[in-house]
Amino acid sequence: MTQSEKTTATKMHPATALVHGGTERSEFGETSEAIFLTQGYVYETAELAEARFKGDAPGHVYSRYSNPTVAMFEERMRLLEGAEAALATATGMAAVNIALMASLSAGDHVVAAKALFGSCRYIVEDLLPRFGVRSTLVDGTDLTAWQRAVRKGETRALFLESPTNPTLDVIDVAAVADIARNADARVIVDNVFATPLLQRPLELGADVVVYSATKHIDGQGRCLGGVILGEEAFIDEVHTLLKHTGPSMSPFNAWVLLKGLETLPLRVAHQTASATVLAERIADHPAVSRTLYPGRSDHPQADLVARQMSGGSTLVAFEVKGGKSGAFAVSNALSLIRLSNNLGDAKSLVTHPTTTTHQRLTEEARQELGITDGLLRLSVGLEDVEDLWADLSTALDRAA
Repeated sequence: MTQSEKTTATKMHPATALVHGGTERSEFGETSEAIFLTQGYVYETAELAEARFKGDAPGHVYSRYSNPTVAMFEERMRLLEGAEAALATATGMAAVNIALMASLSAGDHVVAAKALFGSCRYIVEDLLPRFGVRSTLVDGTDLTAWQRAVRKGETRALFLESPTNPTLDVIDVAAVADIARNADARVIVDNVFATPLLQRPLELGADVVVYSATKHIDGQGRCLGGVILGEEAFIDEVHTLLKHTGPSMSPFNAWVLLKGLETLPLRVAHQTASATVLAERIADHPAVSRTLYPGRSDHPQADLVARQMSGGSTLVAFEVKGGKSGAFAVSNALSLIRLSNNLGDAKSLVTHPTTTTHQRLTEEARQELGITDGLLRLSVGLEDVEDLWADLSTALDRAA
């Protein structure tokens, strides 16, 4: 794609860019993007091979480094996010890991919000310290805690997810970015729950955004993937790590994710609308003691949500009375909504975080984060909202 074409594509509205952005066609003029299932590439001359490996000539040299189908996905994500550059990875956790690794060296310090996906906390708490990177976990909603934790000259990265998994707390990205700037540190935001459509971390001051493309971007439970977005210089650093450590995205997965992006606005809009309806009804049910949804006026950070997000997200968290036995009773009584640890799917899914996604945390850590034994996380799918409520209400009635 030429630079002029990229400039034109940038002017598209998001829904249009998600259908057309980044597309490159072969000489066959295919309508759908082509899947380039190849490991390597051939060169017309030895001189061209030398130039490509030196970076003096455009083109691909090995699909661990880059691939035409993967490049189309990266460009489409770049356009959607409004970033200078993007790099796809094999999974969402690969994106988190390599973004942090590119930001930190032995002797550095990272500050992260306590409310993180279990594997993300493992990287921050257990993995990075093995390589000489010190870490501090803070209450992400407490800006004073961020300020106190930052060590001038040592802290190189601040890492957070917002809304958080699974309690849907919302963290003030702009305020955290201001704290980071004063410390010459980089802000990395996991934006997977909000999607690029409901929250724009780069516009709020973040330096890097990461996604598990496995979630809403695919949105149909088919494949794994991740993506890192930010300034071109940083993505170049990330690309060097990716080339030499190997968490590259499969071309086939990139093609599936390109197809997912085409329908992302339609899916997220429907899911968010349904989640809003279900959150109101769940909150009124006598079997439920607490409901957490960023679109509700009683959300702990409702004012921040109104400033920072354009929708409440596709997820609802709620606490069932009766603790673990109550949550299990509701989960087991569901018939349309399926039990799974995934989210962002076309199918509605329910998760019991205490025994699945966050089971590696200590009981004390879960209680501190509000992840109680009765908490369930509902990922709202594309089904009719009345069918979903019929299933939920029946299950909740049995637990009441």
